Amino acid sequence: MSWLTEYVRPKIRGLLQREVPDNLWTSCDSCSQMILIKDLEKAQRVCPHCGHHGKVKANERLDWTFDDGKYTKIELPKVPSDPLGFKDQKKYADRLKDAKTKTHLDESLAVAHGKIGGHDAVVAVMAYEFMAGTMGTALGEAFIAACRLAVLQKAALVIYTASGGARMQEGVLSLMQMPRTTIGVEMLKDAGLPYLVVLTNPTTGGVSASFAMLGDVQIAEPEALIAFTGPRVIQDTVREKLPEGFQRSEYLRDHGMVDMVVARPDLRATLGRLIGLMMNKPVAPSIEAA
Repeated sequence: MSWLTEYVRPKIRGLLQREVPDNLWTSCDSCSQMILIKDLEKAQRVCPHCGHHGKVKANERLDWTFDDGKYTKIELPKVPSDPLGFKDQKKYADRLKDAKTKTHLDESLAVAHGKIGGHDAVVAVMAYEFMAGTMGTALGEAFIAACRLAVLQKAALVIYTASGGARMQEGVLSLMQMPRTTIGVEMLKDAGLPYLVVLTNPTTGGVSASFAMLGDVQIAEPEALIAFTGPRVIQDTVREKLPEGFQRSEYLRDHGMVDMVVARPDLRATLGRLIGLMMNKPVAPSIEAA
C-alpha cells in the first residue's frame, strides 16, 4: 500500500495538475471553440470551426497580401500631433504616445508597396489596434501619400478599412479628412489606376462615408459590420426591427453596396486577378493556379 500512496499517487497527481501554458490556446469570439494559436495564425485568424474572421493587426495584413510577404513600408508625413490641445480624462498627446508604444505604429494607417500576383501595388491598411482605427489628420495625410505613391509608380492602390470613424480628439479637422481622402481617390481615377477597397470588421462612421465606399471594386470579408451608424442606434431611431444581417457584408452584397464577399485566405489571389484585369496585364501563373 505504501508503494501506491508514496509513488504512484504522486505521479498521477503530477500528471493531472500539470499546467498548460496560457499562450498555446485561445477561444473563438463567435463559437467559443478552443483553437491552438499556431493553427489559428496559420489560418490567418479564421476560425476552423465556424469560419469567423477575427481582428488582425496591420502588419499581418501586409504579410498576407504581398507576394511572399515581401514589401517596403513608407515613412508617413508628419503632422501636428495635438492640433487642438484636446484633453478629456487623459491628454490626447498621451493617448497617442500610448498607442504608438503599444502598437509600434506611427498612426492608424500603414502604407507599403510591393507586388500582388506579380503586379505592382500600393497597399494601405487601417490599424484598428491604433485608437480603434479612427481617422484624424495624420491618416488623411497618409492616405494622400499612398495615392501619390500609386500614381508615381503607376500601380493599383488597395486599402483595407477597419475603423470606428472620425477621431473626436481632432474635432472638425478629422471631419475634413473625408473630402481630402475623396480628392486622393480622384487622383487615382484621373491617372486611370485601379482603386480596390477591402472592407473589414468594423468599417463605420466617417471612413465608411468617404474613401471606403469609393472603390472601383468593393470587396468585403464575411460578416463584417459596414455602416455609418450602428444598427442599435438606427433601430432605436426608427423604432422598427431591422432585417436579419442588416449592415453585414452579405446583406450589403445582396443589396448592391458590395461587389463581392471574399474569405480572408482567398483575398491575395482575388486582388491579383482584379489588378491584372484592370491594368490589362496577364495574370501571374501562381494566381491562376490558386
